[in-house]
Amino acid sequence: MQSVRMIENWPVPTAAAAVIRADGTIAGSHGPADHRFRLASVTKPLAAYAVLVAYEEGAVELDEPAGPEGSTVRHLLAHTSGLAFDEHRITAEPGTRRLYSNAGFEVLGDHIAKATDIPFAEYLRQAVLQPLGMASTDLPGSPAKDGVSTVADLSRFAAELQAPQLLHPRTVAEAMSVVHPGLSGVLPGYGHQKPNDWGLGFEIRDSKSPHWTGSSSSPRTFGHFGQSGTFLWVDPDAGAACVALTDRPFGPWAVEAWPPFTDAVLADLSA
Repeated sequence: MQSVRMIENWPVPTAAAAVIRADGTIAGSHGPADHRFRLASVTKPLAAYAVLVAYEEGAVELDEPAGPEGSTVRHLLAHTSGLAFDEHRITAEPGTRRLYSNAGFEVLGDHIAKATDIPFAEYLRQAVLQPLGMASTDLPGSPAKDGVSTVADLSRFAAELQAPQLLHPRTVAEAMSVVHPGLSGVLPGYGHQKPNDWGLGFEIRDSKSPHWTGSSSSPRTFGHFGQSGTFLWVDPDAGAACVALTDRPFGPWAVEAWPPFTDAVLADLSA
C-alpha cells in the first residue's frame, strides 16, 4: 500500500502510520511502529472503551448521575454534560450543547475509579490494554489527553473497534451512534459545526466540513484526533481503520496533509 508512505512528506520529525482491515490484518504500514508517541486526545477513545467495559461489567450505568447536576455518564462520554473545555465549570445545561470537554473526561475517570475502587489508569490497563496486548501503552495522567502509545498497539485497538472481543457488538454500535442528534458545537481546530455529532467517546464524521478525515470518508466514519498531531479513524464502509501518530503539534500542516492522505488510503483500499 503506497499511500501510507505519504507520511514521509509530512513536515514532522517522526511519523508512523498503519491501515488495519476489518479482519485485523495490516493492509499497510510505514514508519517506526514501536515508537511511543504522546496521544493527546486520541487518549479519549481508549478511556471511553474502558468506561464501556465498566458498563458491561455492571460497575456503572450509562444513565446514572455523573458530573454536574442533571448530567450522566452518557452526557460525559458525548461531550454534552455542560462542563467547560478545560475547567470544572458549568457553561450549559446537560444535553443542550455539544461542548467538547477535557474536564468531562477527567470527571468520568474519577467516577469510574470510585465505582470500581481501582485507579482509572489501572482500570484502563486491566480492562483494555492488557487483554489487547497493548504493552507499550499507558496513561500517566489525565484520561482526556495524557495517553502514550505506539502505532503497533493502536492497530490492535483499531482491530478491536472493527471486530469487538472485549465488548458486545451491540455496545460498540451504540458507542458509534449519535448521542443527542442535532446539537451544534465547536470541533476543536475546525470551528463551529452544525450538527456536531458524537457518539460515546468517538467523534462521528457525518457531513462535517471542514474535517480532519478525507472527502471520500463515509459519513459513518468515527474516531478521534489529538493536538499532538495524532489520529485514529474507522470507516465501516471501507472495512478498514487508520492510525497515524506524529511528534509535531496539530496545526495548519495537519489540516493540509491529513485529508489527502486519508483519501489516498481509501483509494488504495478500493483499488
